[in-house]
Amino acid sequence: MKQTLIYSILVLLLLSCGKKEFKNNSLVGLESQVDSLVTPWIDSSKIAGLAVAVYRGDEKILLKSYGYADLEFDVKLPVNASFEIGSITKQFTAAAILQLAEQGKLSIDDDITKYLNFNTHGRKVTIRHLLSHTSGIKGYTELPEFATVGLQKYDRDTLLRIVETKPFDFEPGDLLIYSNTGFFMLGLIIEKVSGMTYEEYITKNLFEKAGMSNSYYCSESRIIKNRAHGYDTHEGGLVRAAYLDHTWPYSAGSICSTVEDLVKRNNAVHSGKMMGESIYKEFISPFVLNNGTVTHYAKGISITKKNGETMLEHGGGINGFLSENRYFTDDKISIVVLINSTGPIGPELAAQFITDKLFGKPSQKFSLFNGNLSIFTGTYKGPGRGEELNIEVTKNDSTLLIHSADRGTTVLSYLEGYLWTDGNVTFQFAGTGDSINDLRIDYIYGFAILKKLI
Repeated sequence: MKQTLIYSILVLLLLSCGKKEFKNNSLVGLESQVDSLVTPWIDSSKIAGLAVAVYRGDEKILLKSYGYADLEFDVKLPVNASFEIGSITKQFTAAAILQLAEQGKLSIDDDITKYLNFNTHGRKVTIRHLLSHTSGIKGYTELPEFATVGLQKYDRDTLLRIVETKPFDFEPGDLLIYSNTGFFMLGLIIEKVSGMTYEEYITKNLFEKAGMSNSYYCSESRIIKNRAHGYDTHEGGLVRAAYLDHTWPYSAGSICSTVEDLVKRNNAVHSGKMMGESIYKEFISPFVLNNGTVTHYAKGISITKKNGETMLEHGGGINGFLSENRYFTDDKISIVVLINSTGPIGPELAAQFITDKLFGKPSQKFSLFNGNLSIFTGTYKGPGRGEELNIEVTKNDSTLLIHSADRGTTVLSYLEGYLWTDGNVTFQFAGTGDSINDLRIDYIYGFAILKKLI
């Protein structure tokens, strides 16, 4: 009932799209502005190359490439270069699962043990949990064993046998912690139900339907025309990307594509070419946690407000490559940025720059907290991605500060009630009156609940 109500409200919001006229004057000088932003980034210590596409439906606004596909031979990056898109793959895997659900071949509320030989230790884990990172199953990319397994070719069941020996991070549906294991499992389910390999299924039912002629399942060995080479960062400079066998990113991260093909994907999915209206509503419905919290993650896609617009988004990162795919529902705008290096500059910087140019920079209004800041201070602990989160909250004369091992010190701005933000992540303190019991952190791709230590 909660899920039905939430996605009904969301769908009403999304189906009201298209009523606002897009501001054409914001396109004036866009290309030169992007040139000025990106050109200084092309450097052996920053990024190798970058491709960008901005479309309104099928109408091209900007399509351009910068830098190099290959640094060793000074090969310029063609605009139709294919990149490893990492976790943007999850949008395709989720769409495939929902297509199979639409055909009546599975239900997303099925227990995963109906399709997989996996020990859940008595817990009911559903396909819906896998689609939304809420299963509690340990993420395999965070396991020390994967450093060795990821370099070899084994049967994919090998990974399940390793993961099922690990304790659950949390009870299914309690939290949302990003997990590549869930989407790896979804690929196995697609193969089990469809009778096709994952590669065959997505090629026939997703790439071909969308007209994505330059997209394919990545390979670490095949020779592929116009494929960009990937680079990692080491000691302040770019180096060739570390090896990763594509047996393992699989349905969580092994699709290769181009900026134009990802625009075609966006248009196909959001115009009904991939799935019918009813199942599309399910696709864009955010998960509701067991405690009633509505998250910002649906099924392989996040849903947020960005610059006042409804944005459907997912990014990706894999050895040598970073990616960002945004779709704004009101104006059917796609912003896709692909980079063939994992340096200090990510694709979201260019994507946000373009978002600001198209829709105007958001004006964030913050307030001063007039109460007692000391009620929030203390140590908070709880499950995180691959490790326990340990956060220290302190205060200065006017606001709160968050201290953590991975993010250092972050100054928070006050929003309302007991809600604070660092500009991207929101921090909701919860308790009774002035007695704070826990800290709820919404990362968009994750939702953690940390208990305050007494």
